[in-house]
Amino acid sequence: MAKSSDYRLGEFDFPRGWFMVGESAEATRTPVAMRYFGQDLVMYRGESGQVYVTEAYCPHMGAHLANNTTSYIVRDGEQVEGESIRCPFHGWQYGPDGACKNIPYSDFVPKAAKLKTFPVTERAGTIWMWYDPEGLEPNFDLPNFGGHWDEPGWVRWRLDFMGDLNIHPIEVVDNMADFGHFVPIHGAKDFVYFANEFKDHIVHQYYAAGHRTLVQNPDDVLTLDTWYTGPSILQSEMEGTFDSFIMITHTPIEDGKIRVWHGLMVQVNDGSSPITDELRAAAAEYQEGSRLAFAQDVEIWQNKRACFNPLVIPNDGPYGKVRTWYKQFYNPREKLPDMHKRSNGLHVTLDKRASSAAA
Repeated sequence: MAKSSDYRLGEFDFPRGWFMVGESAEATRTPVAMRYFGQDLVMYRGESGQVYVTEAYCPHMGAHLANNTTSYIVRDGEQVEGESIRCPFHGWQYGPDGACKNIPYSDFVPKAAKLKTFPVTERAGTIWMWYDPEGLEPNFDLPNFGGHWDEPGWVRWRLDFMGDLNIHPIEVVDNMADFGHFVPIHGAKDFVYFANEFKDHIVHQYYAAGHRTLVQNPDDVLTLDTWYTGPSILQSEMEGTFDSFIMITHTPIEDGKIRVWHGLMVQVNDGSSPITDELRAAAAEYQEGSRLAFAQDVEIWQNKRACFNPLVIPNDGPYGKVRTWYKQFYNPREKLPDMHKRSNGLHVTLDKRASSAAA
């Protein structure tokens, strides 16, 4: 696997940001074992409904907090009490801040008895964890995904798990600059406009082109605003027969290996009438079409070699600018002002709009 150091991204192996670690249904009062960012983790839901993510191993003697079915603590349903989690080995209890709050056989609780915990937010049927190599609090917010989750007239997404890919996430983010792949991979034609705009921790891709299948009139233009918030969350608002909202996200498992999901929410009416089974079926068809389009990218990623230095030609998009923007997540926060100065701005790859020609 190609690693972050091979791409010379910065000081850290893993980027800073919000990352999806599961669907809401996966978080219950039964702790779940996970592995992300090269470490073993545990996720559980407290009695309040809040989801927590901690390191997996008890600091007492190293027992795994989730991988157990035979301990009487587990069998008696005592592993999660309130917002706390108990080790199945000796029963040490850890609060939501990670600090040990109870040892069943001792009044003395060592200060070193503390689990590492991570900020967690649940939104739109998904669970997101903040990861920061410096251990600092979030410096940008988790998106609200267009606000469409609870918006009348919208059909919520059914998340598609796209696989665990042996590829570094930078090769995924490269797509933001990849003007040339839209014709052979996604069926674009007759491009009108393609540009990227860099705004601190966000990068936009502005796109206007015809399409083989997604527009009804051959002269129509498909216009998209697609953007990354941080290093892992791609969103896109798309107009069509039904308006839709795409989310694609990836989370590092190891340095050079990622887990990938896709989701699509669809507006099937204005919210003034019920959503019928027929409209839900149309939304499901839309989602499947979007998934299949994204699967075209996934197939390329699964079979390509690492690309440390793209052989860029003048008509390519700004791969270098995207990679310069992306490096901010692999470096200390004290470097961000300078890194933003180097990347912020608009880069236009193609502009055939009538207004541009007139100018």
